[in-house]
Parts: sequence; structure tokens; C-alpha cells
Amino acid sequence: MIDLADLDAFTAVARARGFRTAAVGRQVSASTLSQAVRRLEDRLGVRLLNRTTRSVSLTEAGARLLERLEPALGGVASALEAVNAFRDTPMGTLRLNVSGVVARLILPPMLPGFLAENPGVTVEVIVEDSFVDIFAAGFDAGVRFEEALEQDMIAIPIGPPMRFALVASPAYLAARGTPTHPSELAAHACVRHRFPSGAMTPWEFEKDGEILRVTPARAPLITNAIEALVAGAVGGVGLMFTFPGFVEAELADGRLVELLPDWAQHFPGPSLYYPSRRLVPGPLRAFIDFVRRRSGD
Repeated sequence: MIDLADLDAFTAVARARGFRTAAVGRQVSASTLSQAVRRLEDRLGVRLLNRTTRSVSLTEAGARLLERLEPALGGVASALEAVNAFRDTPMGTLRLNVSGVVARLILPPMLPGFLAENPGVTVEVIVEDSFVDIFAAGFDAGVRFEEALEQDMIAIPIGPPMRFALVASPAYLAARGTPTHPSELAAHACVRHRFPSGAMTPWEFEKDGEILRVTPARAPLITNAIEALVAGAVGGVGLMFTFPGFVEAELADGRLVELLPDWAQHFPGPSLYYPSRRLVPGPLRAFIDFVRRRSGD
């Protein structure tokens, strides 16, 4: 194999027609360049330069090699400049793997501002509620809540503290009564979310340090489609336990009302997580900086 550095050294000497002049331009010693050219000649088995104490000139083989090398090395230089652009200015694609909650409630107000600041970046968001090895799957970063974060990851907060809300339609409450304590929920119908793993998590409530976990006994509607769950709750199918942001419009216009707000449990918002601090890609570094500025960190 021919060392690219040796080819570059030969080109520098050939252009300068001298080792000392080329050495000054490259900020190396003349002997370093001389050794590189000699090494290249030995590997090729051809003399490339005629050397005297007063001058350096190209042999016919050297002239032919220089003619072919200059555009090739120019292409290498252009390729390296393109890479430098990725380092100095955020360019390329940022691939994020996020949960459905994050995709609906956290990212939408953030992405327009980030993309306006970074016109050379494309953001690709894949929504999955299952656990994902983001590194193995080819993602730059993920966004999950604390309990779902992968181990050995760097994590920074990306959203404010959050909570769940228990909601129901006025029609349902008129027919079935309004619960006044979480312990009464076992007697009520509900609409429930099922995760890709098949799990349906208990409903968790907290007040004055007391934590209650409730698993409703009857669920006429079970789905992973948030739109169907909201429609079921509005239609009086049963109670719904969800993020307030998912039912903001329905709460505002009275189609749903919140129950037991003093039992609402608050918890930290989601975090942006990624595998390593070393050589973080430009688009991800720009997004990390953007998130930190928004959070005041």
C-alpha cells in the first residue's frame, strides 16, 4: 500500500521544485519530505525526482505521476473540506427515536425554532413506545422518561415536569356517579392504553405522601391509539387516565372534566439521551445546545 502522506509530500516537492521550499510551506523538515519521497520511490521501484545540490526536477515518470495526482489530491482535499463543514456548521440528518407522548407534546413546539436556527439539518423522528437500542438501530439520540432510559447513556432534561389526569365525560358521570377517591375507581368502566409489550400499567395517584395504584376492573375499550381513547372517553365509554395535553381541547370546551386533581401525581419530564460525549455529530450537538438553552441549563 502506498501511503497517501508520501504522495502528498512528493506533490509538494514537485510543485516547489525543491525540498527546502516545500518544507517551509508544510512546516516540516526538509529531511522528512526527503524520506517520504525516497520511501515512495522505493515502493514504486521508479525514480520520480532528479536531485542535485542546486536543484530538483521531475523525471518523466514523476511528471506523469504528478499530472495524475494533482486532480486526485484536489478531490481528497474537497472531500475533507466537506467533512470539516459537518464539524464547523451543523449539517446532515438528526435521527431521533421518541415515545408517542414526546412526539405529540414535547417536540412540536421545539422543532420549528431548532430548524430555523440550523437550516443545514434535517430532523427525522421515529415514534415508538417500545424499548429501543438507539445505537444499534442507527439513531443519534432518543427521548424517553426516566424509567425507560437505557443504561450507560448521557441524559439531559428536554421537557418540564408532567402529570397524569383522570378525566370523564359529563354524560358518563351523570349515569355512573363521580368518584371522590381513587379507591372508588375499581367500580368504574375505563378506556385503557396497551403498550407494544402487551402491558397495561396501573393508574397511580399521590396525595400528601400517600401513593395509590389502581387497576380498573372493567375496560370496554383497550387500544394504543390515543385518538380512539379520547373519542371513547368523550363518548361516555369510561374514565380515561392520560396526559392533560392529550385532552386539552376537550377539557377546555367541557366535553371532558378532570376528576381527583388533588390526587394527580407529578413526575420529571422526559430526557434526551445519547451514547457518548466523544465526537458528537454536528446536528446532535446543535440540538443538545438548543435544548439546554431552552431549559436555561
